Amino acid sequence: MNELTLFAQPWWVNPFILVPFVAYSLWREKGLTISIRALAVAACFGIAFGFVEAAVVVYLRAAVGLLPGCGETLADVAGLSSDPNLNAQLLRELPESLRAVEMFREVATMIMLLSVALLAADSLRERCAVFLWAFAVWDIFYYAGLWAMVRWPSSLLTPDVLFLIPVPWVAQVWFPLLVSALTIVAVALAKRSGEPR
Repeated sequence: MNELTLFAQPWWVNPFILVPFVAYSLWREKGLTISIRALAVAACFGIAFGFVEAAVVVYLRAAVGLLPGCGETLADVAGLSSDPNLNAQLLRELPESLRAVEMFREVATMIMLLSVALLAADSLRERCAVFLWAFAVWDIFYYAGLWAMVRWPSSLLTPDVLFLIPVPWVAQVWFPLLVSALTIVAVALAKRSGEPR
């Protein structure tokens, strides 16, 4: 079992824990005037896209032979995927050409999430809120999808490579899940304060 690591690497990833708090402090006075429908649609997109991203990661790892047991059943893959150091190994062994593919996938993911925000709201502050909302839901369901497919991560203390741009961001799984959960709470609270009294 891994021990709790409080800090992500590189150091500048750690301030992302403040995003929900800063966002809420900016939104709380006027509140958010995003419709429940817009948040629901953005959440549906985030849930579905999280599972799609998880499937892509499983396929990519299997295609390049970096997913242990990919020639076996999904249950075998799940058992072998419980190695907490799997992502570090994958990052070391991923060919440079596929690392570029991963970076383009990450950029495409951000563009898709931003597109949902642009379609769902009219003002910049509401668009930022919808982007953060969709991102948070997507992130949570990405991990849920991976766990459902291959039983990875095996715990919240499992290290993960969060992004590759501009350099690999590494943290235990609890870190992005906490930031995402706090973001959902921040948007929900600010939305409530923006409702007519």
